[in-house]
Amino acid sequence: MNPEPFLQLDRVIHEKGRLPIMALLAAAPQLSFTEMRDTLKMTDGNLTAHVRTLHEAGYVSVTKAFQGGRPLTTYSLTKQGRKVFTSYIDLLEQIVQQSKGK
Repeated sequence: MNPEPFLQLDRVIHEKGRLPIMALLAAAPQLSFTEMRDTLKMTDGNLTAHVRTLHEAGYVSVTKAFQGGRPLTTYSLTKQGRKVFTSYIDLLEQIVQQSKGK
């Protein structure tokens, strides 16, 4: 088995808390903090820490606004985030195919 694809996995995305965030955001144009927290069943602090890492890497954009007089924070994948996530998924598919002996 060729170990090269494993070495190419993006460690920022690969972490078990960040991968579901990226997958969720890849399926929606944008999501609120509450929607993400409730869907992923994460604590506020855990979600905040993972989103901060993804934001600092340039993968996720953060928008803060007010809706009905209440603060609303939404997240979406950046162009770079969508590109690296697609590459990440392609690499995982390559690893799966390799493990099947194809």
